[in-house]
Amino acid sequence: MTTLWDTTGSAVVKELATQRRTGGAVLSGVALTLVVVADEGRVAEAEEAATVAAEQHPCRILVVVRRQIEAPVPRLDAEVSIGGRLGPGEAVVMRMYGRLALHAESVVLPLLAADAPVVTWWHTEPPRQLTTDALAVIADRRITDSAASADQIAALRTRAQDYAPGDTDLTWTRATGWRATLTSALDSVSGRRGDAVRVLGARIEGDPGAGTAQLLSGWIAARTGIASEVVQATRHPGPSGIDSVLLTLDQDEEVRVHTDRRGGAVISQPYRPDATMALPDRPLGDLLGEELRRLDSDEPYAEALEAATGLTGLVGRAPVRAHVWVDPAEQTGAPFAEDDVGRNSPHGEAPTVPLDSEGADEVAEHGEHDTPDPTAPEAEPEAAR
Repeated sequence: MTTLWDTTGSAVVKELATQRRTGGAVLSGVALTLVVVADEGRVAEAEEAATVAAEQHPCRILVVVRRQIEAPVPRLDAEVSIGGRLGPGEAVVMRMYGRLALHAESVVLPLLAADAPVVTWWHTEPPRQLTTDALAVIADRRITDSAASADQIAALRTRAQDYAPGDTDLTWTRATGWRATLTSALDSVSGRRGDAVRVLGARIEGDPGAGTAQLLSGWIAARTGIASEVVQATRHPGPSGIDSVLLTLDQDEEVRVHTDRRGGAVISQPYRPDATMALPDRPLGDLLGEELRRLDSDEPYAEALEAATGLTGLVGRAPVRAHVWVDPAEQTGAPFAEDDVGRNSPHGEAPTVPLDSEGADEVAEHGEHDTPDPTAPEAEPEAAR
């Protein structure tokens, strides 16, 4: 790994090419470019998840950290590696300061793998309108996570209002195991009967405020045409917010799936002994890897999001987004102030300095890249050069 301090995008491109030439037997082709947008406090977690996903899908990883956009002097620090700690492929971690952070695409665009799809993943709370982030506009697929929001239900509605084909959410991915288990259980009942099964009702026990539980409820409603409800469970649900699902079938039968708290689910159905299937809480890297398997529109997610939020017409929206530039500073041209972040922005917020780094960065505090050397000769005026 090579660390470039106070560098430029061109220098990063040259360093990446140099390492590719001298690195020996490294990955010669990639399936896609994964752009990761993360806060400083969650960079390590994002890097770990991206590394796991890269083992499943060879990709170039570009991690964008908008470190401190209120720094008076723009600055870029980058870590460039091939076959290092971020997996077998190529990876660049970029920490951006000052106004450069608002134009992250100017550094990211030259680093995209040629003729490869682009996937952007926000390991932070995304903007309310993805069109205001150029990293979303250049992406073929966009991955958010409503679980990062304090109010997951409001976050789901925001994602529905801003939805475009190609969007997806890791709260939806966390429901994959539940959807597969429920489908398998109904297939078992159908096989025993020798006829189709009709679902008459559904109830989900868990956390009503969990986005995954609401999306699972929406998926059931979209597939069966039967409204389902999410009720508070008597037991504390796991990370997915789901403890059990009860499906009421025709012919006075019921199917119940509930967690066994040992990484599995117990399936109860008529005329069959209880069966146990694996239903573990999946790590973040596995969730991300699953979403990288497909680059087209996820229509089941759109239908579940429609049913969960009550909004319609999501599937028929245009997949192409047009970038809308929004300056989080005062639009009147007043100097940038931290209190002004997001005040004039239609998406409600903009990248800000993490709380754990306030007052800890010399560049942000003083606008100086390095401590001046008192013995160094004085620089010539600009006009003299």
